Amino acid sequence: MATLTDRLPENVAGRYYVDSSCIDCDQCRALAPEFFVRHEDSGLSYLQRQPETAEDIARVEDILNTCATASIGNDGA
Repeated sequence: MATLTDRLPENVAGRYYVDSSCIDCDQCRALAPEFFVRHEDSGLSYLQRQPETAEDIARVEDILNTCATASIGNDGA
């Protein structure tokens, strides 16, 4: 489970985030490149845009639930 205290500083402000347990597998970026991007120096993913619509939230939640390392968090859950 992602930990808010390990939230990467590159994440845009908001309830969803990626923490430091990310292993650069590329799954979230491949599934939702409009939300998740790769930090060039660390190689880790981070959230560049928070989902706003119900459809976008459902999409990010699906990706959160399939993250192999549980590195994606929702601090509003």
